[in-house]
Amino acid sequence: MDIGEERAPELRTLRQKVEYMVEKTFPGQKISGRVFADLVKERGGALSHSYFSNILAGKVTQPSEDILKALGLGFGVDWRFFKEESEVVDDVVAGLQFLAKRRTGEISGVAGRGLDEDGLPPELLQFALSLLEDARDRRGAAGDDGAGPRGEPAK
Repeated sequence: MDIGEERAPELRTLRQKVEYMVEKTFPGQKISGRVFADLVKERGGALSHSYFSNILAGKVTQPSEDILKALGLGFGVDWRFFKEESEVVDDVVAGLQFLAKRRTGEISGVAGRGLDEDGLPPELLQFALSLLEDARDRRGAAGDDGAGPRGEPAK
């Protein structure tokens, strides 16, 4: 993996997931519990600023489904991302990595046919990211000795 390239984080606890989403949703910004609670309210949910602060402090570990849905509204992601043993964590992380690569110009465009309102499926996002990594590896190897792809294990 290249220096500066983002590795998929280990997101097991609610606190880790919320901290990750704060970092990715509001890069370089300090978001208070009050600001986030107002954002949730604007989007039709309810979450107190103190409850959000308690999540970030690790004091809340098992919130109700309504709180998880409020977090999903605030961050604009599927609320199940915040559940324990969530099946959508990898999908959300892949989507954020894909968007970051779009923003930096590493990916210039994607055309999809037959997509529904949910957009690209997570498997396609993962595939696109793997193609990008393979291309970067080939460029790096060609620059080193021109011999082609490195004999490194898959990432």
